[in-house]
Amino acid sequence: MSSKKLSVALGIVVILSMLLSACAAPTPQVVEKIVEKPVEKIVEKIVEKPVEKIVEKPVEKIVEKVVVATAVPAPVRKVLRVNVGGYPDIIDPQKSSFVGEISHLQMIYEGLTKLNEKLETVAASAEKWEYNKDASELTFTLKKDLKYSDGSPLNAARFKFSIMRNINPATEGEYAQITDEIKGAPEWRAGKDDAAKAAGQKMLDTEGITIFKADGKTPCAAKLTDAYKEADCSVLKLKFAYPTDYDDKALAGKPRPAPYFHTVMSLWVTYPAKEENIIAGKDIWWTTARYQIGNGPFILKSIEPYVKAVFTPNPNYAGDKAKIDFEYSYIVDSAVAFNAYKNNEFDVVGLAAEDYQVVMADATLKQEAKIYPGSCTFAVMFHQLKEPFTDPKVRQAFAQAFDRATWVKDVLRGLGAPTLTWIPPGYPGYDANEKRWGFDVAAAKKALSESKYGSVDKLPPIKLTFSDSPRNRTRYEWLAAEWKKHLGVNVTLDPVESTTYTALTKDIKTAPLAFILGWCADYPDPQNWLSVYWKTGAFGERIGYSNKELDKLMDQADAEPDAKKRMDLYAQAQKMLTDGVPVAFAWNNVNTYMVKPWVTGYKTYPQEHGFPGSVAPWTIDIDVAKLPKK
Repeated sequence: MSSKKLSVALGIVVILSMLLSACAAPTPQVVEKIVEKPVEKIVEKIVEKPVEKIVEKPVEKIVEKVVVATAVPAPVRKVLRVNVGGYPDIIDPQKSSFVGEISHLQMIYEGLTKLNEKLETVAASAEKWEYNKDASELTFTLKKDLKYSDGSPLNAARFKFSIMRNINPATEGEYAQITDEIKGAPEWRAGKDDAAKAAGQKMLDTEGITIFKADGKTPCAAKLTDAYKEADCSVLKLKFAYPTDYDDKALAGKPRPAPYFHTVMSLWVTYPAKEENIIAGKDIWWTTARYQIGNGPFILKSIEPYVKAVFTPNPNYAGDKAKIDFEYSYIVDSAVAFNAYKNNEFDVVGLAAEDYQVVMADATLKQEAKIYPGSCTFAVMFHQLKEPFTDPKVRQAFAQAFDRATWVKDVLRGLGAPTLTWIPPGYPGYDANEKRWGFDVAAAKKALSESKYGSVDKLPPIKLTFSDSPRNRTRYEWLAAEWKKHLGVNVTLDPVESTTYTALTKDIKTAPLAFILGWCADYPDPQNWLSVYWKTGAFGERIGYSNKELDKLMDQADAEPDAKKRMDLYAQAQKMLTDGVPVAFAWNNVNTYMVKPWVTGYKTYPQEHGFPGSVAPWTIDIDVAKLPKK
């Protein structure tokens, strides 16, 4: 999803559906009508008898053409209603990271590049891109006559604004570090003081990200608000460099190869949200369709927080035009969604583990179940700055006291696969030989005895936080019982509202002691799984994770142009990561949906964002001939 980042809270359910409109006004139609003329009365004189006789001629039937009104149904309004679980914590391109947030943004916006149906990086808003010889510079040329959904022009200056906004420390973006390869970006984002940050900002603005007119040589206006008006401002150039305070002094400030960066430019953090709309709407600009003006396949027509969002096809989209409307709803309870599906109130819903056996036992429902590989790894996260998980032996004990195979079998009903590694099967860098920290009660007890606490009696209170729903309570009760059974630990359950849960887990200061989250692929490269997540200052920092030696190894892999050497370096990095038991890797997901037979045109991919075919939503259609009769 990938791509996605996409950390994913457990229990989020996805629902889709279609809506029909009422009949239109009557349409005139020409028909033939039989009209009978009145009987003519004729007087005949009879000579033989001087009397008068009344004779009636046969009725004469005359065909007249008249116009009558005949009511005909209006065309069916095709709408796919999608339940995306909890309402997003935020829908801001430069601040989002969770799947539910990204599933909105990818409808409204599009980057310079995108992933196609084969998860290959292809042109999107950019017509082409080109690296220099050592891949330390990357130049994009935009397509001609690009427009936003409101018809206003879109140029390279808009993308420069978005990339810089993602880096800006004032934005506090979830993916701010993902563009640290750009010259000046890490200095501005994480400078030690105001002077260092100001120097980084200037370096980024004048060297790291530059924009030119169509000839690739003439600079666009220095002030972005002026450059927005220049129709031929169509070339964007990125320069990559190691940070000026890099640990390896020989490399500090020098050009840095980043041969994967054209794919990074497909991510939502680069989406060109309008600066003036963000200013006008202030901190809550993203909550209204008025300011969410994008360049993607759909227009956000309306959004009612916690209730519904409506998307319609964007006629100004530079790619293939969508065929139907979409509606997103925000239902957390998967049981409610499943019942609605059975009542034909939705066309597509997420198939929860609790409903799997019911579906498999029903001939019709079984045919409608779509189950295929996913792109996510879920793990029990341990906050390494909070006791007792500051001790790696305690983390090891909890990891080895978790029976993943039984979790998948009994709790997930087989909808998943146990794992002991971070990168999932089917993705570059997957390590099928990793066996450490698997379920082993004796080893778990031994590790706990070797910790600084020595025994379970000396452990501080342990709280397990999760997104609350009836089914999630059952799941987390199972996990708490697992640790009680194998380690003798009393774990307190801490259910919280779904949007609150998402917000808590994003910040190192508020992240819970122990909780479950997942990471789903943004793009199929180990750099996305390792460097993007575990490098100091990235997502792993939410749980206090930092390993400078690992940082160096990942940096080396990121800049390695030789494909084989690069993969070897990432393999070493993944082993080093697992050495310290930062989390308890638990299971890989599968995508599971129920799909009605009248939903057509979609293809399935590992990196789905909320519904089947989300990688290319413009292909999805509704076969109205197959709809059930009302």
